[in-house]
Amino acid sequence: MLPKRSISVFFTILLFSALTPFGFIRADGHCEFADEPIKLGGIAPLSPPGATGAGVIIDWSYQQAAADINAACGVDIAGVNHRVEVLTGDSEGISERGQALAERWIFDDEVHGVAGGYHSAVALALMKLTQENQIPTLFAGPWNDNITANGIIEYEGRSPRINDGVDYIFRTSPANSMVAAVAANWFIELGLDDVIIMTENTDYGIPAAADEAALLEAAGVKVEHYSFELGTEDFVPVLNRILARPEPADAIRVLVTGETGFNLVQQMAELGIAPSADTICVAESFAGDSTQFWAAVPDGNYCAFTRVGATPALFGDIAHEVNARYTAEWGGVAPSYSLEPYDSVRLMAAAMDAADSFTDGAAIVAALETIDIELAQGRYYFAYGSHNPDLPEGVPAYLWHQWPDPIVTVVQYFEQDQSALDAAVIYPPVYQTHGTNYIELGASP
Repeated sequence: MLPKRSISVFFTILLFSALTPFGFIRADGHCEFADEPIKLGGIAPLSPPGATGAGVIIDWSYQQAAADINAACGVDIAGVNHRVEVLTGDSEGISERGQALAERWIFDDEVHGVAGGYHSAVALALMKLTQENQIPTLFAGPWNDNITANGIIEYEGRSPRINDGVDYIFRTSPANSMVAAVAANWFIELGLDDVIIMTENTDYGIPAAADEAALLEAAGVKVEHYSFELGTEDFVPVLNRILARPEPADAIRVLVTGETGFNLVQQMAELGIAPSADTICVAESFAGDSTQFWAAVPDGNYCAFTRVGATPALFGDIAHEVNARYTAEWGGVAPSYSLEPYDSVRLMAAAMDAADSFTDGAAIVAALETIDIELAQGRYYFAYGSHNPDLPEGVPAYLWHQWPDPIVTVVQYFEQDQSALDAAVIYPPVYQTHGTNYIELGASP
């Protein structure tokens, strides 16, 4: 029998041995499963005002991951194969719904873990219950720093999630501060003087805007703020104020997710504000779904956007496989909010396999803390946790139970209806694909 630390590699080999000549996973009836499945709660915004377009894809990704795991005979616990089931819950992008989901999963469904996510407000709301009930929780999507830094200390004034004992909360998506640093450094290197930040009024948008503004202002950049509720449809009153400025802004940074963000960028483009010869358009990362972006923002050519996760040029075998299925199902290139939830289910299953248990939360946490596995988004590991509890001076607190290596880039469209696969990676320089850090309106790299 393989030692448990080798199971992760063996697990991946089994996965690819189950591929058909067309690259898709098939179940051929060779697996025998125990009656009791491993149940994971999967978070997805499937109804307004949440980002419903992303939510449908997130649920699809959960089911793809579960199917892949089960095609390789599930998770081996003490020599017995257990099927993985993901019970996707609709968060609506609302914190109260997140808390209700946690209550249902824990007390009715009796899940063994929680994975994925999208909105920070939802994550902050449900993590208190998963922590208190010792449910391993692996967020992939929410960015608020406090999810891993101080937990719910910033949520309704409550104290941090733990003082002693086991911390059940992990994250593989980047913290706001990680994304903010890339976007702000790009603006600074471009030499911009005047930036407008337009943000959603949520636990994602407010701190994300504050992080970027602080970095820009420290560099002497003037920053102007506007905030909106998710679900806002008419942005013209605010955009008219921007049109009335004595001088156009150098860039408009949009930190508004989902359909609301798309509406904002399209109205901005229709009015000729950005993208324009004067003003750079920087959309939220959701713009990386090129199919949905062009359908909702037909005037958005030359918009840039932050992309979280490996660029297609850096895809490994698993990412290429998931991306092929994504393209067949949805068109375009698999965005981070497809690859992240896929990996979160696979990562949780691998930790349970290594722990040789799906019911011992503390053992699963210990396995996650020391895991080292290659999946769609890259090589996963956690530098700081109870296995390495002392963060050196200068290391941000959010790196506790935080994957330290998510890739964050700035990408720009430069042709109408362009696939994100062909868009230019313009920053940081190490990832540039077209030899430039910005493509002027009307130009071609």
